[in-house]
Amino acid sequence: MTNLLLGLIYLAFISLGLPDALLGAAWPSIYPAFGVPVSWMGAVSMIIALGTVVSSLQSDRLTRALGPGRVTAISVGMTAAALLGFSLSGSFWQLCLWAVPYGLGAGSVDAALNNYVALHYESRHMSWLHCMWGVGASAGPSLIGLALTRGQSWQGGYRIVSVLQIALTAVLLLSLPLWKRSGHPGAEADAGALPLRQVVRIPGAWQIMTCFFCYSAVEQTAGLWASSYLTLCRGVPAGTAAGFASLFYLGITAGRAVCGFLTFRLSDARMIRLGQSVVAIGVVALAMPGPAWLALGGFALVGLGCAPIYPSIIHATPAHFGPARSQAMIGVQMASAYVGTCLMPPLFGLLASRLSAGLLPLYLLVLLALMIATHESLLHSARQPAG
Repeated sequence: MTNLLLGLIYLAFISLGLPDALLGAAWPSIYPAFGVPVSWMGAVSMIIALGTVVSSLQSDRLTRALGPGRVTAISVGMTAAALLGFSLSGSFWQLCLWAVPYGLGAGSVDAALNNYVALHYESRHMSWLHCMWGVGASAGPSLIGLALTRGQSWQGGYRIVSVLQIALTAVLLLSLPLWKRSGHPGAEADAGALPLRQVVRIPGAWQIMTCFFCYSAVEQTAGLWASSYLTLCRGVPAGTAAGFASLFYLGITAGRAVCGFLTFRLSDARMIRLGQSVVAIGVVALAMPGPAWLALGGFALVGLGCAPIYPSIIHATPAHFGPARSQAMIGVQMASAYVGTCLMPPLFGLLASRLSAGLLPLYLLVLLALMIATHESLLHSARQPAG
């Protein structure tokens, strides 16, 4: 039964990734159809992100009340309904309306599944599960492209993903007895959900929140600005830059597959330090003057370094804060990550427009340094062994 449930969780992680890159892939077809400026995609993505932050912060309360199985099924169902709503939308305001359940559905299931895996399974599964998220995130834009190349509209791509999510919701509902049999450690130890003001006062809380904020800021800023940096600062042709920028995401996905095997020998703390070291090497390669391949390889290394950091921090959460607090802590970690995703790439855009896009390596280096400092502080404050 445990293996069957684990397989279902792997499927759920692919499902989590499927909707994440749809908006960016479909937007070139959406904004002219609705007659809105191209920049208005930011409004839709912001609504989704805000909903995700809210639901992440409520994940502890919801998971204790409903259990991780029901939270997962309900959240995937909400996402499926929102995707179907996107496919039926005929105006921009309707997209904004459906973006609300889109975001609310994402945060709780992300936090609930991550906590469940951190409590029940080894670190390798956390790495491989997040690799499956990458598979889903890569497949989503491909489904949009498939719909467009077959003469359908962008709505057809959203409809395909919606049908897949509806099917998964049905499977999750049928699998609810499996979650009950496997138990849910942590909920029994503390029957009440922790208020946010109490969560942030837990020793090590601000460190892990800042660390996650910085990690997400590094990942998103590097991913979003890779093509622009290569074109504007290193003279790489736009088409080549776009292709090589995808190496960043390939590095994350492939790196997580490999990291699952490394966890047999390395602890979570060492995996995080290894990833941070590889990111640092990649950033240095970006900053070094010389041939364009240095910068191209630098982005691939930054992606590869990012691979173990996110899943290892999540998996270590019960060890740092205890099973009874892990759901609340993972919820605030997820919220911090989404805030970093929302704020830091646009902030770099402002710096790039006012000063220079060439500041990208320095910007990433500052965030990386803060990430390293807060992680080391967390290890000290939580009195966890570094190795």
